Amino acid sequence: MPVPDSSYATSHGNLRGILAMLAAVGCFSLMDALLKQLSAHYPAVQVAALRGWAALPLVAAYVWWRQQGPTLLRVRWPLHLLRGALNVTMLALFAFALKSLGLAEAYTLFFIAPLLITLLSTVVLHERVRAAHWVAIAMGMVGVLVALRPDGASMWNAGALAVLGAASCYALSAITGRLLSRTDSSASMVFWTTTLLALGAGALAWPGWQPVAAAHAPWVAGLAVTGFLGQLAITEAFRHGQASVVAPFEYTALAWGVGLDWLIWLAVPDAATLMGGAIIIASGLYLVRTERTQATLPP
Repeated sequence: MPVPDSSYATSHGNLRGILAMLAAVGCFSLMDALLKQLSAHYPAVQVAALRGWAALPLVAAYVWWRQQGPTLLRVRWPLHLLRGALNVTMLALFAFALKSLGLAEAYTLFFIAPLLITLLSTVVLHERVRAAHWVAIAMGMVGVLVALRPDGASMWNAGALAVLGAASCYALSAITGRLLSRTDSSASMVFWTTTLLALGAGALAWPGWQPVAAAHAPWVAGLAVTGFLGQLAITEAFRHGQASVVAPFEYTALAWGVGLDWLIWLAVPDAATLMGGAIIIASGLYLVRTERTQATLPP
């Protein structure tokens, strides 16, 4: 029986990673809509803490169900602590940005992250980035610029700078997660990511903690479910697919952002945002096509 070569196996892994990333983006987009709702009532770092604490029971149940409790302490602690600090900073910055930015606008700025991940993957992970990947990323960045229409004033406000900081933290966290996936289980990664977020953000938020209103309990519960499912999906995405391949599918969040802005806040995107989004989606479809072509080549 013929054994698939490494390029064939890599392409199949990339397709699996792409599907997981699409699921993660959908979950995190719904979570971000809830973050935006909560950020209007609570400090940004408290919103980040609520995200962690609300999801922790689900994560603990998942670890128990997978019977992977004994593996939780056999991890690479320095990388987990670094990733925990990056995730606390990222979520707090993003929650702060959503106080003044719409989801579509925030996502457009956040799309610098896939380019940063690809650049870091060549240096830190020593991944080979094919020409098709660079073309797709370049197309996506053109779409970002079309949608953003940078004019100075919109680029340098506090919310925009917070999103750019969050994107940088996310890129570093994704690379760290890829390194951890080589040795640590998915259950341990999800557990410590959520636990460190809850503890870190909770400690920072404690001095100014505000009681959570009963009316906001469903929002917090929604944070738990969407955050937990999104974390599982994104962990699997970077476990199975190359970081430089799966990262560009963050661009699909723009479609989610536009739709949620319209459904919840009745904010209608203009022509430039829609055109930029179309270019971004086209870049992702182009990359899917190239990966599918590679995966169907005979071994």
